[in-house]
Amino acid sequence: MAWNFFKKKETEEEIKFVPLKPIEYPSMVILAWAKSVEGNIDLQKWLLENGYPELYMSVFAICLKDEARKWLVDNGYAHLMAMINAAEGNENAAKWLLVNNFKMLYHLAKAVDHEPESWEWLQNNVTQDLFILAKSIQVVKDQIEDNHNDVHIINRDL
Repeated sequence: MAWNFFKKKETEEEIKFVPLKPIEYPSMVILAWAKSVEGNIDLQKWLLENGYPELYMSVFAICLKDEARKWLVDNGYAHLMAMINAAEGNENAAKWLLVNNFKMLYHLAKAVDHEPESWEWLQNNVTQDLFILAKSIQVVKDQIEDNHNDVHIINRDL
């Protein structure tokens, strides 16, 4: 019997290039995003209905929802997905952010991943709304990690 599971599936689609879309937002949108990450359903709905589907989807990507992660990549927001991956300790994603000049996203991710140097960089280089966003993401990511490490909780994400 052949070891077919090592071969590329013939039905797989080829990887396509999707240009990255800009991610510049007013402070109030960043704060709405932060509160959405924390679980505010009204603000999640507001993001979706007011032209920020990428921020809406990022909330679910942060909470490990595969469909949202795929949506971000497929719709031009791979840089947001790289930030989320880097915040989860993926060093390749962190390097990709730096190589592609996404320094702020790099430090946002590393701060979420408890890197003191990145918290200091954020404090010195970004507005308070982004600092708040990093803290909101960190709280949620830490809760997910705690849930995964708790033997009394099985398969429960936020």
